[in-house]
Amino acid sequence: MNAVAVVLPVVFPILAGACLLPVNFSSRRQREIWVLAIVVLNTIFALYAIFGTDAGAVTVFRFSQKLAVMFHIDGLSKMFGTMVSLLWVVTTVYAFEYMTHEGNEDQFFAFFTMTYGVVMGIAFSGNFITMYLFYEFLTLATLPLVMHAMDGKARHAGKMYVFYMMFGAALAFIGFVFIYCYGSTMDFTPGGVLDQVLVGENANVLRIAFVTAFFGFGVKAAVFPFYRWLPKASVAPTPVTALLHAVAVVKSGVFAIIRLTYYCFGVGFLAGTWAQSVMLIAAAVTIVFGSTVALRTPHVKRRFAYSTISNLSYIIFGVALMTPAGLVAGLLHMLYHAVIKITLFFTAGAVLYKTHREYLYEMEGFGRLMPITFGAMTITGLALIGVPPFAGFHSKWALATAAVATGNPITYIGIAALIISALLTALYVMSIVIRVYFPRKKEYPPDYYDHVSEANGYMTIPLVILSITVVVMSLCPTPLIEVLQTIAVDII
Repeated sequence: MNAVAVVLPVVFPILAGACLLPVNFSSRRQREIWVLAIVVLNTIFALYAIFGTDAGAVTVFRFSQKLAVMFHIDGLSKMFGTMVSLLWVVTTVYAFEYMTHEGNEDQFFAFFTMTYGVVMGIAFSGNFITMYLFYEFLTLATLPLVMHAMDGKARHAGKMYVFYMMFGAALAFIGFVFIYCYGSTMDFTPGGVLDQVLVGENANVLRIAFVTAFFGFGVKAAVFPFYRWLPKASVAPTPVTALLHAVAVVKSGVFAIIRLTYYCFGVGFLAGTWAQSVMLIAAAVTIVFGSTVALRTPHVKRRFAYSTISNLSYIIFGVALMTPAGLVAGLLHMLYHAVIKITLFFTAGAVLYKTHREYLYEMEGFGRLMPITFGAMTITGLALIGVPPFAGFHSKWALATAAVATGNPITYIGIAALIISALLTALYVMSIVIRVYFPRKKEYPPDYYDHVSEANGYMTIPLVILSITVVVMSLCPTPLIEVLQTIAVDII
């Protein structure tokens, strides 16, 4: 029974979504009932598997003695799985209203539901081959969502998305081959699986393989220079970009990098080597690059997309420190960023849905007419900047202190990047907030504000819930940090 409970949150939404594909619902209400029932039910399945079972490793299919499709819920799985399952419900409710102006909703929600199961497959994967298979399935499941509009921009974004994802998967596969050849097992094992007898004099070759796989998985995490797909994908409907840029795709890339670093090659093999230095420098460069381009991007959704590029590398920087404190800081920012950024995308989507305005200079004075939307943007924007006592401050402070504690001179490059990025984040967030509340003195056409009003409850209630969540996480970080410390101690 426990084995079924572990597999069910992966299989159920994939099968349910596939069954939705040929269905033509007679009404929006009917579709909403079915989709919400599937998503909520699967969230219950997922939370029960995470907190109510202790099944150990569950092997579904075995290719050979070393290769098998296997699921196992450990501390890292619990963290990632809980984050995904809770945020998916909120996004589903938001999508019901938003997708009314996008069309082709039956197909959208079918692939949207299937993607839920694929991401849970990554979260619950017990070995490299299982994670890699679902990692590839994620590209296929999300491609129709990225290309939903099927216009020229969407098709171009889809082509770029597939090209980058396939290229990244090819690089990641190199890591898979080396782990298979030099590892004692393919199962995720804290401390790594490399057989030192087999490694012998090939340590540098294996580190090259690690760096290659790091950049391979780093494509989904938008590590510089493999980031271009992410802002292009912002042409997708806002519920998709919110999931792509906050929860599903990008966080799956970070999750895979954590597995690769701590469970496959191992900190003992990587710490203090040039491979660790490459990770740290790549993260630092991406942090500053993403923030810089975000500041000079007037399109609000794309601005938040470039912000995501930067913030993902905050997490990677913490992971690359290869210490318990660094990992805790990275995981803390991973959770904070998921809630903060999904809220920011929802606010941009609400403005687009109600007013069809996408650029910063088109939103002058909207704050008083959409108080819930821009109130949520202000709260989560302050959290993203890291203004005390908001959530981002805790994770950024933890990252900086963990970096100093390592004594590694290269980490000071990362600390400088964090400081520069914080300043740039303040500029690109507050420039939006100031304009919507304090418009520049200029004349607007009489009908400029005619269609500017708050969205309905389907879109505003998720914004309120997420904003409250950010405030609670900001004011009460200790329980969350203690849980993450337990996870980090088990890993390292």
